[in-house]
Amino acid sequence: MTQRTTVPDASIELIRASFGEFNGGNLGACVARLAPDFVINLAELLEPMHGREAWRQAAEMMRRAYPDLEADIRDISAAADRVAVRLTFHGTHAGVFLGIPATGRSIRYVSHEFYRVVDGLIAEEWICSDTATLMRQLS
Repeated sequence: MTQRTTVPDASIELIRASFGEFNGGNLGACVARLAPDFVINLAELLEPMHGREAWRQAAEMMRRAYPDLEADIRDISAAADRVAVRLTFHGTHAGVFLGIPATGRSIRYVSHEFYRVVDGLIAEEWICSDTATLMRQLS
């Protein structure tokens, strides 16, 4: 008997592959996994950001500030068109981040993220990162 891949399983693999590409520094491959009308919901922002280019710019800013930044998936689950992920990000503060000059310090913080997948592409994300912990590590 062959095992069928369910939609939640395929969505989990999409998210895992995206973080694998992110960790490898291949932002172009990450962008290719985003829907053209992609929506970014960040806990810190009053309004969502829209589009692949907005995602790329934010990711490039993080890569400039933390060139060795990696995301380790701690938990991941999916139901219907949604994927929930608990991550630990870690890296070295080697560039300017939100006006803070490079400190050379190692950083580590947790992020809880939710994704909506449509037609095999990531259509929307909700990100709630522990930015308070991150900022304490930079001061």
